[in-house]
Amino acid sequence: MDGLTVSTGTFITEDLGTNSGAENISLIDVAGYLPENVVPADYFAQYVAEEDRTSNIMFKAPKFRHHLAAGESAADMAERAVAPILERQGRDVLRDIDILIVHTQLPETGIVGNGGEVAARLGISPEWLIDLHNGGCAAFVHGMKLARQIMRGSDAKSALIVTISNVAGQVFTQEQVRGKPQAAIPGDGAGAGLLVKSGVSPILDIETRHLPEFAGQMTVIADPPRKYWEAGSGQMHVGFTESKIAKVLQRGNRIVPEVAHTVCKRIGVPSDRLDLLVTNQPNRAFLRNWRDALMLPQDRHPDTFEECGNLFAAGIPVTFDRAVDEGRVPAGSVVMLAGFAHAGDFAAAAAVRWGGR
Repeated sequence: MDGLTVSTGTFITEDLGTNSGAENISLIDVAGYLPENVVPADYFAQYVAEEDRTSNIMFKAPKFRHHLAAGESAADMAERAVAPILERQGRDVLRDIDILIVHTQLPETGIVGNGGEVAARLGISPEWLIDLHNGGCAAFVHGMKLARQIMRGSDAKSALIVTISNVAGQVFTQEQVRGKPQAAIPGDGAGAGLLVKSGVSPILDIETRHLPEFAGQMTVIADPPRKYWEAGSGQMHVGFTESKIAKVLQRGNRIVPEVAHTVCKRIGVPSDRLDLLVTNQPNRAFLRNWRDALMLPQDRHPDTFEECGNLFAAGIPVTFDRAVDEGRVPAGSVVMLAGFAHAGDFAAAAAVRWGGR
């Protein structure tokens, strides 16, 4: 089934399986970067109009989040996220990077994307240079899937995956946006992962599911209405309605445990036997519901939401990196990375037998 796309009901499932005959691809290192500027919830609370206050669980603000500095670019954040990996592995690892996959939440270079600039900063010219614009909060796992498939089917030796979340300090602090309930939830940050051909820290299995019928439900709007590229007086923000929020909550609660359980079944590890579950960090409700669905205690599901807010695509690598630094992931641990994107149009899960640092 390797590389095939199979229709299963409302899902389109990309299933590489555990293919024991395939060459092992390992996630041997992961790192995260958070900007120095820490912003408390009070910053946003002062701007919220009484009519805009809400008790919706989607918008229960974390205590803190990080915002990028003035003038700090996506490439700056990428370079700072990769730096700890280079310190541990040595800069010589860059010579073997054949694949660079970059997801930038808010691409700064129109049309082209930021992947080329990140490659130039690192001084590499990989054969495979991919700007991964979809995948959202699960883009890190999506990048793992793509990199693993390329490495299995080519002479590529190693891959670097970089995910950059950079809307919090640029979009959600705008004068017309910062008073909205959604503004206090996001945080800025970046994550990176290094994949190589080895059995040191093998990726056991990956499941990705696209639900394209929901892809158009994550909308960016302004008042008065306009296309995002058109000039106008209204500042852009994400369009939420009570109905849309309810549907996103329902989908997210369902599809993340589904992809995780699918991987667990294929690798022969019941969900309650996982050593660690690392997810994206959208809000407290999702985090609680996901670990309950997988029958895991809170201490096996790292939570960075209170300190960092919703880091979107950077959430998984930043949270995993934090757990490793805290000594919560001994060598041999089976770690599940899982998340979903946007309004529920994509979900992904990957199991790794962590080899330690």
